[in-house]
Amino acid sequence: MNKISKLTKNTFFGLQTLESLMLEHNPLMHLEAECFAHLPSLRILHLGNLKLPNTEPFGMQVLNLSLIFGGFPRNLSELTITSAVRPMTLVIADDSTPDVDLSLTLSGQKIVLWGCRRPFLQSVTKLYVVTDLFICAPHQTVAFCHFTSVVSLDFSQVHSSTIQSLSCLNRLVNLKHLDIHHVNFINDPGVSHMFYNLTHLESLSLSQCWLDSLEGELRLDLTSLKYFFVYDIQTEVSFTTGFFEHLTSLKSAIVYDVKLRCTCDNMWFLHWARNKQQTEVFMSNPLDNPVQCLSGGGLQDLDSYGQAHCWMWGLDVGFVLFVSTLCFLLLFMTVVLLHQLAKDYLQAFYHIAHGWLNEALRHHQNTRGRYYQYDVFVSHADKDERWVMEELLPNLERRGPPFLKLCLHSRDFQLGKDIVENITDSLYRSRRTLCLVSRHYLRSNWCSLEMRLGTYRLQVEHRDVLILVFLEKIPSNLLSAHHRLARLVKTRTYIEWPQDPAQQEAFWERLWKKLLPDRVQ
Repeated sequence: MNKISKLTKNTFFGLQTLESLMLEHNPLMHLEAECFAHLPSLRILHLGNLKLPNTEPFGMQVLNLSLIFGGFPRNLSELTITSAVRPMTLVIADDSTPDVDLSLTLSGQKIVLWGCRRPFLQSVTKLYVVTDLFICAPHQTVAFCHFTSVVSLDFSQVHSSTIQSLSCLNRLVNLKHLDIHHVNFINDPGVSHMFYNLTHLESLSLSQCWLDSLEGELRLDLTSLKYFFVYDIQTEVSFTTGFFEHLTSLKSAIVYDVKLRCTCDNMWFLHWARNKQQTEVFMSNPLDNPVQCLSGGGLQDLDSYGQAHCWMWGLDVGFVLFVSTLCFLLLFMTVVLLHQLAKDYLQAFYHIAHGWLNEALRHHQNTRGRYYQYDVFVSHADKDERWVMEELLPNLERRGPPFLKLCLHSRDFQLGKDIVENITDSLYRSRRTLCLVSRHYLRSNWCSLEMRLGTYRLQVEHRDVLILVFLEKIPSNLLSAHHRLARLVKTRTYIEWPQDPAQQEAFWERLWKKLLPDRVQ
């Protein structure tokens, strides 16, 4: 520590080859314009203990990075700026940017960025932030959203009482390593889709956080996750079996100093941890030893709880296997017989009955709802494929967050599978069905089948699951020949594709909002 408080334009004059400059323990109170402009070879710069004077109208210390650098050094690869517990505003006022990947570390009680759309943010591939609020001015949006090139992100929150939604992490599609510390997720409405689109994420760490549970929906796009760490969680937590079972690339899971609730979900998790040979699971105590869980403020053995409260663990294993085998044989013979009688439409009848049962349960029980693989099943004629690829996909599947998942014939149908089964499975695995009506559509037998199945589902589930979009004007005499569609047009509101380009953006906005899951509208 040299007690340096002021840097002038000529402080580092002549140091053309200086590559590393550490100033983190100096009480910097004044940084003159272009005080680092004479350091063209600078690669590493640490600025710490900033005590710059507060500037109105911000009411906090302001550091203009473009001003002190006079253009960012081309080789700058590591930049650290800390203000201890004081808030600070960082200003990026020009379009200069390093030519190399940049590691950026920021620390302060509150950090405000001006210039979030500048190219400088795109040069950052490693981001380490310690703060309560990290926002972009003047619109007060979450700053993380704009670091779209980040591969590694480490975020620590200073005070857990501050709630800053991290839902926009799902825009960081290049992210491979994510560490989150001391964040309260209990009251965050966006936590359910926080990890959407993170298909490249390989390691995820949650420490000293406030969590209620890890639901299966959270892991929806974590297809590349290899390492998962959760430790020192501040609340009682449940791990649903749907979260871990579908992390197909998972190699290692560490669950340390976590207070488990006495629930059947956690019983399933413990069973999965003991029997998952492809994944190494480490817990606070060896898996072979009794695992303690919390119930009513007291501790008890999780295995004992499962045997008493979770039916699979309380029944004799031999009896369960006998009953399961008998039921399987009876079901197999029934399915074979029905298949011979109903053939192609058997699966459609099954899904209709299943939809009716789900609707009945929703009216009489408090259920968690149904999981859907897709948001929208797109029913369209083959000759309208070009419109689907050039107009529909860019304006629905890439608009977000949240981002919609479309199910298309050409992309998502399983190869080698019967086409009727493909249609039926895809339609009932989608939250809604979107019918793109045109003259080609009316002449297609497959489109007619898709609309018929969609109408059956509409009648059974009594929900707004069928959306009609007319790609062109259809004469009434031609429409009347298709009785099912004609009845739908009379009873349901539909949307027409506008030929005027000026009206098309409003069309996409209206359709996108209509197709959003109910939980995010």
